[in-house]
Amino acid sequence: MKLLHEAQDDDPILSVVNLIDIFLVVIAALLITVAQNPLMNPFSKRDVTVITDPGKPSMEMVVKKGEKIERYKASGAIGSGDGEKAGVAYRMKDGAIVYVPEGGS
Repeated sequence: MKLLHEAQDDDPILSVVNLIDIFLVVIAALLITVAQNPLMNPFSKRDVTVITDPGKPSMEMVVKKGEKIERYKASGAIGSGDGEKAGVAYRMKDGAIVYVPEGGS
């Protein structure tokens, strides 16, 4: 009986089975991670916008619309252009923003 038990402990197939179990757990963890990522999930039908490092020179915006993914990187420069004042925006105490257009001719 003792020799039979020792032969089972040295069986190399048992080690391979344990490695396969570990790989299955790792693959399952990776699939769960991909399914939870809104940008990489191929089954997600929602549009997603992700902003990294907001307000910093290295800011980047990733926009996913359907199956199209676009990346926009901040140049660090302040935007400029021609235009005129169109109104005033006020932030209320509850956090809402109210835009009041200017009346004019």
